[in-house]
Amino acid sequence: MGELTTLISEVRDGSDAALGRLYELLYAELRRIAHARLRHAEGLTQLQTTGLVNESYLRLVKLGQLQVDDRAHFLAYAARTMRSIVVDFARENMAERRGAGATHVTLSTTLADSLSVDTSQIVRIHEALEELGAVEPRMVQVVEMRFFAGLDEKQIAEALQVSTRTVERDWDKARAFLFNALR
Repeated sequence: MGELTTLISEVRDGSDAALGRLYELLYAELRRIAHARLRHAEGLTQLQTTGLVNESYLRLVKLGQLQVDDRAHFLAYAARTMRSIVVDFARENMAERRGAGATHVTLSTTLADSLSVDTSQIVRIHEALEELGAVEPRMVQVVEMRFFAGLDEKQIAEALQVSTRTVERDWDKARAFLFNALR
């Protein structure tokens, strides 16, 4: 049994040390996923790649026990966690723009005017994925694994235990759904 397989088994049993070691071994891939996730949310958060990887680790430790089967499944789960973090930051940002009960006074609007990214877009994508998940949960998994985790069709098919062609069809349908939902 390989080290990754052993670590994943220990992570399923709730070992924080195994999760830490798993993050160490997959750190380069997790950074790539985080970088891609932040590229889609550019200017939206003050998070940087390393911060997003670290925040995802802390959230997974807080869960205590993960039900992952293999490397691809773990990376997809980490990507979903990163997406959740970015959505949370986008929601916080939107709440701050609306005041969120704050008593501070803005002296300059140049910072708000310079933001080129619409924070509501991240929330709309998240809501569209939630809506799609209510109807076709596997399609959301395909989107998360492909778009957020950067896995290819073969890796996704193995993780979901379906054919590559099924993954391709799910990806096409999910993209069409999201396109219509975000119009």
